[in-house]
Amino acid sequence: MLIDVALVRKLVAEQFPHWAHLPVRPVPVGGNDNRTFHLGDEMSARLPSAEGYVASVEKEQRWLPVLAPHLPVPIPAPLAQGRPGAGYPWPWSVNRWLDGDTARHDTVGDLTGFAVDLAGFLTALQAVDTGGEPAAGRHSFWRGAALDHYDDETRAAIAALDGRVDAAAATAEWVAALDATWQGRPVWFHGDVAGGNILVRDGRLAGVIDFGTSGVGDPACDTVIAWTFLDAPARAAFRAALGVDDATWQRGRGWALWKALIVLARNGDDTAAAAQIDLVLGRPRLG
Repeated sequence: MLIDVALVRKLVAEQFPHWAHLPVRPVPVGGNDNRTFHLGDEMSARLPSAEGYVASVEKEQRWLPVLAPHLPVPIPAPLAQGRPGAGYPWPWSVNRWLDGDTARHDTVGDLTGFAVDLAGFLTALQAVDTGGEPAAGRHSFWRGAALDHYDDETRAAIAALDGRVDAAAATAEWVAALDATWQGRPVWFHGDVAGGNILVRDGRLAGVIDFGTSGVGDPACDTVIAWTFLDAPARAAFRAALGVDDATWQRGRGWALWKALIVLARNGDDTAAAAQIDLVLGRPRLG
């Protein structure tokens, strides 16, 4: 459905009339799972783009205030929860606006320093105790759960890409990730640690957003940025600072391989996904 400025204005006017005078503006990177808009200068409106993302609203409303005091940089702070209305069928959120630029190679100054700071954030996140909830599952799109949930999809992508990727090497890498079973206690994970969900100011880590796929489980999925964004020195620094063991690192490689394979299988000219596959399989192009 169309989620635009006009819809957000209607929802705000109906449900939060005390904010109806505030301007609503789109943001440069509005998101895919959720659409985000400026609401005035100090708030954002965040609306799920499909029914599958609705569970994140209640989760973020419940847990972000629990996590925030324990983390070294800001995360979204829920201010209100909207309800269906104005033709929009799902709950939605109003959060405090976080300033910063999306993390890109041209906005991050020292990539190795950034990697160490990000590892510090993830270490602090993993240390927050919530008694095992919300446990990884459908709400997290199985991030934090066992990789074998995506086994059939991954093998189908490898078969479809045979001849374009080294199918034998990809299968061996995937099987190694499946075999590197997780033995640790459940901890908090973000679930989508990617440049678009990381904010920087003056080249340094300044905030982390979009906890829609977060939960409590295996944190290996949060290492994927090592192969999608970091160069070799930063990757090594990230792993050392995070204290990742061999099995967790292997599962992280599996998460990175899964996503790149399915993206390339769906979009055959995606050069970033192809390069990511090469990097995971030991044919580095990205640094």
